[in-house]
Parts: sequence; C-alpha cells; structure tokens
Amino acid sequence: MLGIALAIWLGDRRFRAVAPHGALIVSEVAITAVPCGIVGGRIYHVITSPDAYFGSGGHPLDAFKIWQGGLGIWGAIALGTLAAWLRYGTLARRIELPSFLYFMDALAPAVLFAQAVGRFGNWFNVELFGRPLDAPWALSVPLIDRPNGYTQFETFHPTFLYEALWSILIAVLLIKFGNKLHAGQIFSLYVVGYCIGRVAIESIRIDEAHKIFGLRLNVWVGLLVGIGALVMFMRQSKHQGEVLG
Repeated sequence: MLGIALAIWLGDRRFRAVAPHGALIVSEVAITAVPCGIVGGRIYHVITSPDAYFGSGGHPLDAFKIWQGGLGIWGAIALGTLAAWLRYGTLARRIELPSFLYFMDALAPAVLFAQAVGRFGNWFNVELFGRPLDAPWALSVPLIDRPNGYTQFETFHPTFLYEALWSILIAVLLIKFGNKLHAGQIFSLYVVGYCIGRVAIESIRIDEAHKIFGLRLNVWVGLLVGIGALVMFMRQSKHQGEVLG
C-alpha cells in the first residue's frame, strides 16, 4: 500500500508536467488499475503454482486468499496496464488528454519505486532469497525458513534487496534522461530494464519454481517480455515529439 501511494503521488506530479490540466487523472485511473493489478498478479501466481491450489492436498478456494501471499508482477503489470488504458480512454473522451503513451511514461518510474518498496515485504516474510552467501550483506535465515537441501546454511543472497535496488536505479535513470526520449520509450525501457535485472536475479533464486528446458519459468517470461519491449522501443523511435522526464 505504501508503494501504491508513492506511485500515485510521483506519477501525478510527472503526468501534470505533461498535461497541466490533468490533475487527479492518475488517481482516477488508479482506482481501476490497482485492483485489477492485484487480481492480475494473483491470477499469474495461481496459474504458475497450480499444485498449491488444485494439486493433491490443495484447496481451490485458497486461490482467493490474497492475504496469505502470492502475487506475480508479470500478471499485475499486464492486467493493471490494460485496465489503465481502458479507464484513461474513458476519461480522454470527456476531457482533452495527451496520448496514453505519455501517461505510461509518467507512471513508469513511479511504478518502479512502488515495486522497490513492495519487495521489502519479502524481507518481512523471509522469502524469495537466493543461494547461500557468506558476505556482510547476506540475509540470515532461520532454520525453519530454509529450503530443503539448504538447512546447513545460515545466510543467503537477499535477492529481493537486489531487485529493489535495481528498480530504484532504473527509475532514477529514466527520470534523469527520459526527457530525450519519444513517447512510449520511457515505459518500454522500464520493461526492458526490469526484465534484464529480473532474469539475472532469477538465476540465483532457490525457491521452488516450474522450469522449462532447465530454466525457471520467470526467466523465460522475462526474456520474452524484455525482447518484446525492446522491439517496441525501437518502433517508438520513429514517433515524433518528446516526453518530459
């Protein structure tokens, strides 16, 4: 919730720099996009972890218990973006607003900061850490929370911290240099940058995950989504006009 509030505040400031008459537009869109993003994140989690709900010993109704954890960023961004596009289109028919690409560019760094804040929930839950690590920044994991095969190790890679720091770095770079890009390119670079970091981080995570040809599912998703976003970035370079960073 803190991440969402931060995203709305920063996104509103950035969008009003492009559309001064667009006050409260970000909040209006968020009313629809945020719940849809949560639903999308849950759907992705359930689809990619079906055994926990539909396998032996699973309870299908638990799929609705989002308060017990389990959200996938890919589903959250996908459904949240679709809902934002639909809501923004409705508002644009009532008042004059710039292209939806400008709106997404304004929100991209804000969403990255929200993702960084949200990742610290993994720290509170002692989850989604990486391989054993002996370093000053290593995460100390209680015995009860260590995965099978790793009970003899005490400290691990804090992969959620890596992702939070990576998200902040991308956000800062997009804000600093985004004013040189064409409409839509900030959002495309957000996706490309996040995917690069996520693929690297997934390579050291040890939590249970489905694998395809030896690679974790999220690695494949990150590669495919990242390549798609890179293609969009190159196509958007042909657009006229610039965006305020």
